[in-house]
Amino acid sequence: MTILPTGRTGKTATRISLRGVKFDWHDPSTFENVFTTDPNIDRIYLVAPGATSERFVLLTASTMADGYPLMGPKAHEYLLSLKVDYAVLRPSWFFENFLTVHLRTIKEQNTIISAFADGKIGFTSADDIANLAVSALTDEKSHNTDHIITGPELLSYDDAQVLGRKITHTRITVEELKQRYTSFGLPEGFAGMLSSLDGLNANGGEEEIFKAPKKVTGKRTLRSFVEANNASF
Repeated sequence: MTILPTGRTGKTATRISLRGVKFDWHDPSTFENVFTTDPNIDRIYLVAPGATSERFVLLTASTMADGYPLMGPKAHEYLLSLKVDYAVLRPSWFFENFLTVHLRTIKEQNTIISAFADGKIGFTSADDIANLAVSALTDEKSHNTDHIITGPELLSYDDAQVLGRKITHTRITVEELKQRYTSFGLPEGFAGMLSSLDGLNANGGEEEIFKAPKKVTGKRTLRSFVEANNASF
């Protein structure tokens, strides 16, 4: 069995031991590299442009609907149309966002800025997602289903305070968040989509997902993640 993991940011794929191969979306000459490097690939994590495989594992998001195209609904629809073995991983918000999206304001201002209001999230670990990806790729019987993935706790940003110092939650509106994103250089449409996710979850979107009867619950808690990465904050 030979597995090809791919990904945009590497939050989950890099949790799996692997050998790197050069790939560049803007350079078509690199598209065949992964298959010429190892012709025995028969399972793929995420995407395989221009190639076939026996099993696909797609990473999207817990919030996956037509109104949020970057969350993967079209890829999901296409995958189902292929009539192949598959699994779709739909995690809630990553612990690792605290080390990226929120890191600067935590370090410099002791605050987390969001439009979540009192909304709660089942924060989950990239490690737990990667473990499920490995199972989906290697289990003898294909999962052929969506996996909603959350952590073991439902928390608001007001709850997420484990650093031994006071961290506040600065609440702003969806429109203010959109303006904040555009000030960072994000295109207006993308900024609008990202900020609207905060608004959706302020109204209980992720809380409903957390209640899903067949979800997969990761073992790692947000507290253990923050304590392990305390020096970064």
